[in-house]
Amino acid sequence: MAEQRSAISVVMFLCGAGLGFISCYVLINVNGTMLMQFLNDPRGAVNDSDNHQHRDLEGMMTFNISQHSDENRSLADDLYKRVRILCWVMTGPQNLKKKAIHVKATWAKKCNSVLFMSSKEDKDFPTVGLDVKEGRHHLNRKTIKAFQYVFDHHLNEADWFLKADDDTYLIVDNLRWLLLTYSPDQPIFFGRKFKPFVKQGFMSGGAGYVLSKEAVKRYVDICKTGECSYSTAQEDVAISKCLEGVNVKAGDSRDTNKRETFHPLPPEHHLIKHYIPRSSWYRQYCFYPITEGPGCCSDLTVSFHYVDTVNMYLLEYLTYYLRPYGYKYRYYPESAAKELKQT
Repeated sequence: MAEQRSAISVVMFLCGAGLGFISCYVLINVNGTMLMQFLNDPRGAVNDSDNHQHRDLEGMMTFNISQHSDENRSLADDLYKRVRILCWVMTGPQNLKKKAIHVKATWAKKCNSVLFMSSKEDKDFPTVGLDVKEGRHHLNRKTIKAFQYVFDHHLNEADWFLKADDDTYLIVDNLRWLLLTYSPDQPIFFGRKFKPFVKQGFMSGGAGYVLSKEAVKRYVDICKTGECSYSTAQEDVAISKCLEGVNVKAGDSRDTNKRETFHPLPPEHHLIKHYIPRSSWYRQYCFYPITEGPGCCSDLTVSFHYVDTVNMYLLEYLTYYLRPYGYKYRYYPESAAKELKQT
């Protein structure tokens, strides 16, 4: 009788353990967002593979640029020469044909110089091989080595140095407008400012951030001394801490109407009211007051994150090719206009 009760107890224990394992598995996989929020990981709150199913395209797409051949680009062309931006894109061997190739075909063409930073060199793409392991836990090390490479080989090619992911869409022309009134000799950097972890705020890695030439020099110098080797998977927090430590200012990237220009999520998340849950990390992280709906975003927006390959081309079309008949630009900051006339 005792043996029978013992056997029943063992069976019940095993059944309970099995049910517990299944429950945990389901909770972690179905509700992974809540788990990542609990871990204070801003990127975990928007799962790149689940909530944003990236649609892969076969090869690059090419727009018919001749349809705007008569467009007056004199102002943009002038800024291209005066505000030189080197863009380096964080990618990996597994993403070259899935993501990076579409960055290369769209917004990266507007940069004065562009580099694709990977763990391995690919001479055909091409990419810079940083000899760093892939994976989120190595992003900080990858960022350090990328800026060191830029410092050693490309520092004189540009005045500003932009880091972006291979699923970030950038409007580089608008970034030039943002940087126009600043000097690359100023120790300053810009991006979407978040408030935790760093006293002056840190810039979202996904939305992209841009460093002045002076900021790059200070960052590389402190990394060489070993004084700035924060062991964290959050490279955006790490670099912001390093820059704060060498008196590089976290600038305000909002436009003259106090609307944000760098966006860490896809357009619909920002443009549609209540799309972002009230419990989202985003509401807790934003440095400045949040505006939802169409007023969320500057007419001179610089970036969106978690942009799949299809929407990469859609944004390119909407930004550079679609024109409503009979309209002039509705937002042209007076401060920028005066600056251009004076110079």
